[in-house]
Amino acid sequence: MIDHDQRSYELIARVFAGQAEGLTQEDIVDNITLYWLTNTAIPSARLYWENKLAFFAVKNITIPVAVSAFPDELYTAPRSWAEKAFPKLIHYNKLDKGCHFAAWEQPALLTSELRTAFRPLRTSRT
Repeated sequence: MIDHDQRSYELIARVFAGQAEGLTQEDIVDNITLYWLTNTAIPSARLYWENKLAFFAVKNITIPVAVSAFPDELYTAPRSWAEKAFPKLIHYNKLDKGCHFAAWEQPALLTSELRTAFRPLRTSRT
């Protein structure tokens, strides 16, 4: 079984292996530089170090929730778990592409997901 650090590395390393889709080498270098120059790499990882809760534990979130399950995510939430964890699950979609860095790698796809998911909550502004 591949650990999370190894999986994250693979998702980033594929850019340097010539995979055309998603991030560019410049994107990766820019992001690493930003973390390096602002000295924020370690604080940004604090959430992972301090979170001792079971990742797939039921959360009992009571507000409307949407889940977009990207296939290359570190943990792809199965629909059965999402339905148990989020009693007000209004949208679940298993996508064909995307990963942990979906907002960065697939911004148009993620934006489309958000619009589709929360469209039913919009009220008319007449």
